[in-house]
Amino acid sequence: MQTADIQSRWLNFFGDRGHTVVPSASLVSDDPTLLFTVAGMVPFVPYLTGLVPAPYPRATSVQKCIRTNDIEEVGKTPRHGTFFQMNGNFSFGDYFKREAIEYAWELLTSSESSGGFGFDEKDLWVTVYKDDDEAALLWKEIAGLPDERIQRLDMDTNYWSTGQPGPAGPCSEIFFDRGPEYGVDGGPATDDDRYVEIWNLVFMQYLRGEGTKNSFPILGDLPKKNIDTGMGLERVAFLKQGVQNMYEIDQVRPVLDMAAELSGRRYGADHDDDVRMRVIADHVRSSLMLMSDGVRPSNEGRGYILRRLLRRSIRSMRLLGVEDPTFGSLFPASRDAMKAAYPEVETDFDRISRLALGEEETFLRTLASGTSILDLAVASTQNSGATEIPGDTVFQLHDTFGFPIDLTLEMAEEAGLSVDRDAFDRLMSEQRAMAKADAKAKKTALADMSVYGDFRAQGETVFTGYELLTTDSTILGIIVDGASVDRAVVGDIAEIILAETALYPESGGQEADSGSIVGKGFDLEVLDVQRPIKGLVSHRVQVRSGEVGVGDDATSVVDPVWRHAAAQAHSATHLIHAALRQTLGNDAHQAGSYNKAGYARLDFNWNQPLSPATRSEIENIANNAVRDNLEVTTRILPLAEAKSLGAMALFGEKYGDTVRVVEIGSPWSLELCAGTHVRRSAEIGLISLTSESSIGSTARRIESLVGLDAFRDLTTERAIVSQLTSSLKTPREQLPDRIADLVANLKSAEKRIAQYEAAELADRVPALVATASRVGNVRLVVQNVGSVNTPDDLRSLATTVRDRLGSDAAVIALAADVAGKPAVIVATNDAARSTGVRAGVLAKLAAGILGGGGGGKDDLAQGGGSDLAAIPTALDAISASVAG
Repeated sequence: MQTADIQSRWLNFFGDRGHTVVPSASLVSDDPTLLFTVAGMVPFVPYLTGLVPAPYPRATSVQKCIRTNDIEEVGKTPRHGTFFQMNGNFSFGDYFKREAIEYAWELLTSSESSGGFGFDEKDLWVTVYKDDDEAALLWKEIAGLPDERIQRLDMDTNYWSTGQPGPAGPCSEIFFDRGPEYGVDGGPATDDDRYVEIWNLVFMQYLRGEGTKNSFPILGDLPKKNIDTGMGLERVAFLKQGVQNMYEIDQVRPVLDMAAELSGRRYGADHDDDVRMRVIADHVRSSLMLMSDGVRPSNEGRGYILRRLLRRSIRSMRLLGVEDPTFGSLFPASRDAMKAAYPEVETDFDRISRLALGEEETFLRTLASGTSILDLAVASTQNSGATEIPGDTVFQLHDTFGFPIDLTLEMAEEAGLSVDRDAFDRLMSEQRAMAKADAKAKKTALADMSVYGDFRAQGETVFTGYELLTTDSTILGIIVDGASVDRAVVGDIAEIILAETALYPESGGQEADSGSIVGKGFDLEVLDVQRPIKGLVSHRVQVRSGEVGVGDDATSVVDPVWRHAAAQAHSATHLIHAALRQTLGNDAHQAGSYNKAGYARLDFNWNQPLSPATRSEIENIANNAVRDNLEVTTRILPLAEAKSLGAMALFGEKYGDTVRVVEIGSPWSLELCAGTHVRRSAEIGLISLTSESSIGSTARRIESLVGLDAFRDLTTERAIVSQLTSSLKTPREQLPDRIADLVANLKSAEKRIAQYEAAELADRVPALVATASRVGNVRLVVQNVGSVNTPDDLRSLATTVRDRLGSDAAVIALAADVAGKPAVIVATNDAARSTGVRAGVLAKLAAGILGGGGGGKDDLAQGGGSDLAAIPTALDAISASVAG
């Protein structure tokens, strides 16, 4: 049974039983505490918790998920994968335990010919929460399971909650017994790989209070009991396809086979190689799906996880003996395996491929540079006589350069060294602790979002701002410090919930409106406008005067100057995007934007800088569109219809069933967009591209000023040009040549000055050599040379004097005033170091006296400080130390 067949059987079964079939949400979660959609129920959390009224009583989905907390187990067990698909059926106050168990048993055990999965009843086991007698009795009644195949387990495995006060309830899990050849007898309670969990039924029926994961009070029953279930699609697939693990199913195996072909290794011949091939197969598929949902490799957040998956794949290919690029073969194999279920991986493959290949090229360079750094660490460790590379060095390689720890261990072993793994693990633990603290803070913030639930239950906030700049409404709620209150007074910072608003909430890359909320006896300055949960707008305000209360009549007032400038900027972004694609081609696709009054920023997929000529062309095309006074229209359309018309969507952005389509001079620009816009392009006024820069190996950023801000910027430049023409007595059109001549003359003069200064320094050398005194077997030069331009001058002087003293043991310590601060350079030769003199020790000693710090290598070191008057004392200390 192919994976796509399992998916369709699931959706057909529950669709036929009154469930609304909901398409998979993006892997990028709306939940601010989650980087990704980590479970099938995540998109339904607002409905399950009652935060947002459910739009349907029952639903079913096959949800794309990413989970990396068990990433080290990938490839080692039959069921751990970073990307997986979760079949789910959900009830929002509709059916409960009996129906959930009946549906599960019917679908699992019905014959394949009748649309079921055809599992043999004798191979199925279930677990229930230890005190859930109701579930145990239902399994006996509905499935006829004997007591020994219904195992009661504790809260840590068979009880669900968010980890915070709120909904909770017992679980019942369904397992498939693979047979005695796969492990010990005894059922799921043995926690053996022989028993594969395929379905989890969550009976969400209680309200829990504060506590720990496995210890908290039950405060009572939920007003509505919900059902949340999840079946692992890949787990069912490998059982129904008769293969050994999820890496061998039809959607994953082609990548594994390609890794085997590229490496010349045979899958099944070596355990370690098999694990590496399974890691590659899993991680390439996960990366493909993440990039199809708009995630890009980066050094933080979601992009960091994606980068880690890609780099682990490259590392695993390297361990298979392949050091050349391989993504050009691996990603097409994954695309072809996944496109039947997710057509977007094929239609968007050019963009995905560019990202993958660019990241592979970058990391292969990283491996080369990291290897050089590690080689230096190995040499330093060996030279010092140690046998262990310091943990902080290894951590820096891992954290800063992305150099894999297992590669470090391998290369260290080849050099006959070990790694201070305890220190490395300690630093990693500290980093994880910081990340967990941050995640905990975010989770607490989510818990506080429950305050919005009652307001959202009253309906969606109506946004009137597309047509109106003022709207009369009623204050539904006031929130201060995360708690709902009745009133707010002068000076308070509060959140105001209105039934209707003209103020635009930040979204779609557009900053929130500026404005106010006024009413009888109060005036509120609007600081920010956001959508904390879907369908609800919250206004963060400061009470400027009066006192405001729940139920008061209020008017939202948009600052018209701000709104017009913001609309100019947003429309300008659309023009720049269209001009960009006209100039560079359709591969230059928008990857993000940010707009506010007078400013527009556009990120786009491209892997090289734009030439000045290309920038000018883009700017000219956009401004020609402004000149042509193109009409700007908006329409509300079903998403599928909008896309069929060619409307462009932003990668990673989430869209509902209906969308707003913005057309400028259709079909000149056609995009999905919820932002505010001008009515005709001439209202934009002027677009001035101010910069174009890199924001990653495959992404660029264009920044522009718009309207009056662009005009002011150009007038400033005009004033600067006017001042230059006057000062240089040169016509404007000749300024570039005149300035180029001046720069060339300046460089020539600087070169001559440097030559004079070098000659002057060289003239000092004989006198300094003549000051050498003998301290024991060492010739010692200790001098304050006055003022020099840079520490490099002082260093050059010290090394030259050292060379002039020949092969006798010599120590040179020179101090100087460098830009008003003391500096000291200490140089030694081989003979001096053989007597135990170390330049780094002497420089550090002197720097401490000078009020600063210093150090360096044994042959050459420097120090500095803040106390010029202490130079004589510092030099005396060096002399005394050498004499000692």
